[in-house]
Amino acid sequence: MSLLSGKSIYLTGGASGIGKAVTEAFINEGAVLTILDKSAEGLNQLKQQFGEAVQCIEGDVTDYQAHAHAVRMAVETFGKLDVFVANAGVFDGFAKFQSVTPEAMSNAYQVLFDINVKGYFNGAKASVDELKKTGGNMIFTMSGASFYPDGGGVWYTASKHAQLGLMRQLAFELAPDIRVNAVAPGGTLTALNVISPLQPFVKMVDNNTKEKSIKSRNPLRIAMSSEDHVGAYLLLASNQARAITGEVISSDGGLAVRGLS
Repeated sequence: MSLLSGKSIYLTGGASGIGKAVTEAFINEGAVLTILDKSAEGLNQLKQQFGEAVQCIEGDVTDYQAHAHAVRMAVETFGKLDVFVANAGVFDGFAKFQSVTPEAMSNAYQVLFDINVKGYFNGAKASVDELKKTGGNMIFTMSGASFYPDGGGVWYTASKHAQLGLMRQLAFELAPDIRVNAVAPGGTLTALNVISPLQPFVKMVDNNTKEKSIKSRNPLRIAMSSEDHVGAYLLLASNQARAITGEVISSDGGLAVRGLS
């Protein structure tokens, strides 16, 4: 039997990057998915690739009603909801705090926290009642920046620390009915969108430079792809993780053991 056979999963930001890789892995393991994403093109590609195993909803994670609609559609189409994966996110491009104007600072805070933090609140709230019925679980996509500096600028790092606090408090409050865990990918060769208020303050780098930088930062000396992280999501979504809640699986090449050199 497949690892996720018969499970109904709601995932945000599934049209690209880590979310798309996780979607493919979940479907290969027998799950059906409801995807919320802003990219109509990306959603169309998912539908063409996976057919009836996925239903695609174009929407904004900052809008609670978009999540409520997605959860309702998941239950109406697939009969239940077993897992919610909060994955949609944006990036600050390592913009330096001292260089950013006060207006851009404020605008960046609003945009980035609305997506990276409020989006997770919204999805969790919309999913909680249905997950309680199935004894289901939530999985948050966090980051090495949830624990360490210099995984982004101050906006991204603060938002990822906020996700950690949200995950832990939800794991406490929702036990024993719902498990809540997270995966924290490290530097990954994927296209995180840099928010518009900070683009004038960001120096863009080519993929070769990005790859070298990622490899130099982690002990395993690897630049990760989206597919490198899917195993952690598969475990947490499955019944094999029934004893795990409030935990983060770090899929980051070993950032915690970099040492002082």
